[in-house]
Formats: sequence, C-alpha cells, structure tokens
Amino acid sequence: MEKPRLAVELALLLLLSTLWGASYSFIKIGVETIPPLSFIAGRTALAGGALLAVLAWRGLRLPADRATWRAFLIQACLNSAVPFTLIAWAETRLGAGLAVILNATTPIFAFLMAALSGRHPSGGVLRLVGVACGLVGTGLVVGTEALSADAFATPGAVLAPLAILLATACYAGAALFGARFAGLDPMLPACGSLLCGTGLLVPLALVVDRPWTLSPSPASLTALVALALACTALAFVLYFRLLRTLGPVGATAQAYLRVPIGVGISVVFLGETLAPTASLGLIAVVIGVAAMTLPRVWPAGR
Repeated sequence: MEKPRLAVELALLLLLSTLWGASYSFIKIGVETIPPLSFIAGRTALAGGALLAVLAWRGLRLPADRATWRAFLIQACLNSAVPFTLIAWAETRLGAGLAVILNATTPIFAFLMAALSGRHPSGGVLRLVGVACGLVGTGLVVGTEALSADAFATPGAVLAPLAILLATACYAGAALFGARFAGLDPMLPACGSLLCGTGLLVPLALVVDRPWTLSPSPASLTALVALALACTALAFVLYFRLLRTLGPVGATAQAYLRVPIGVGISVVFLGETLAPTASLGLIAVVIGVAAMTLPRVWPAGR
C-alpha cells in the first residue's frame, strides 16, 4: 500500500474510532429512558434506512441472491443485533468508561480466531505485541479503579461485564466473517446487515417493550439519532472499507484508539473521572495500533 493511501486509511481508522468511541456515551444517555432492546432496534432501523436512501441516491442495488442475504444475516447477528443489544443492556448497569475498556479486547479475539482458523496473518508476532501494548494502554487510560471491587458493586455487576465481553467476541467474529464482502461496495454489506438486524430486533422490541407506551426524554432521542446516523450508518461504511484495506485484525485495532477517545468524551459530557495514568496509556495505545495495522503493508511481511 502506498504511503499516501496508507495515510488516508489511518485517518479513516481514527474517524471510525472517534465515532465508535462516542457511541458509548450516546448509549449511556439513550438507555436512561429507552429500554435497551427498543433503543437498539431504533438504532438499526434508522441507520439501515439512511444507508438504503444513500444507496438509492447513488444508483446502487442490494444483491438479490439468497446466499448473500444469508451472509448479511450472519453479519447482522455478529456485528449489530447481538453485540449492540448486549452493550446497551450492560450500560444500564455499568459506566461508559468501563464499557469502553472491556470492549477494547476485540483485536485479541480477532487475532486468536484468525490463528485458530489457520489464517496466520502476516506480522503475527508484532501484532501480538500490539495486542499486549493495547491492553496495557487501555488499562492505564481507564485506570485500575475501573476494575476495582467497588466498580462492580451494582445489580448485574457480574453479568454486565460478561455481556460486553461476549459482544466483543461477536465483533471479532464479524471482522473475520466480514472479509468475505471484499468484492462488494462497502455500503452494501453495511446496509444489508443493518436491515437484517432491524428485521430481527423490531418485532422483539414491539412484543417485549411495547415502545408506544414509552416516554423517552429529548436527550435520549437525540442520542438515538446521533448514534444511528453517525456512529452506525457512517461508521459501518468506514468499517467495511477498512476490512478491505487494513484487513480484519488491522480494522479491529480501532478498539484501542476508541478507548482514549471514548473515555475523553465520557469525562467531558458525562462527568466521569479520567485516571492519572492516562498519558502513559495513550502512548501504549498508539504503539499498539501501529503494531496492529502497519505489518500488513510492509513488503517483508507478505
């Protein structure tokens, strides 16, 4: 990959990290007055509808064959319907900062899944170093207080972190599975998977939450719209593009970048406290991201 193109891809990786870093704060605000299932159903419906409109404007059509739509359905389960709902539910019990750090383990799952599947991505040793640096960095950014006993002394304290880790494993599987869409315009799998997610979640939300009986606050509704259009619709397009250019493990490296971004947003807008070790954590995160993304473009690594 040429240097100018690499610079563009890394800039897009930073943008994606910012969008997904902000999503945790939007979720925290949204689930204050909207049940998690309805909130995520609305997220996928708005995002899928927005992408469908853009596809029509661009003159693109979604695939019509069943095999592709089956793949979209699997991608929806791995990348939106299941993990989105798990994280939203967990954030009714945990803070946004803790959700960020727990969800930052995506590259570890992706690396291990790639190794177990026999893919053995290039630069494996250096990427493993990147995984270690990223984990150390995320721990320093959020601080050891986030993992203390007091942080978990709430109802559902055991299940909520496990729910986020399960969501993280889903994201890793989605990164590997999503590589099969490399021949498609990035907007097609993004839109198709969100539409499938909508088809799964909306009927459940209607039955379980009866959303017409809810009274969501203006803040929660604003968070829902921002989350759907910016952090989901736009972010998914960027995500599928980066799967093609940086690869599955490289694309999931945004999990480390979104930690300082997500924690910073939660500090400014939600009043959470930033750990004093954040500066060291930022350095470790940058090193981890470099190690996770650059090996793919080195000639010696091919």
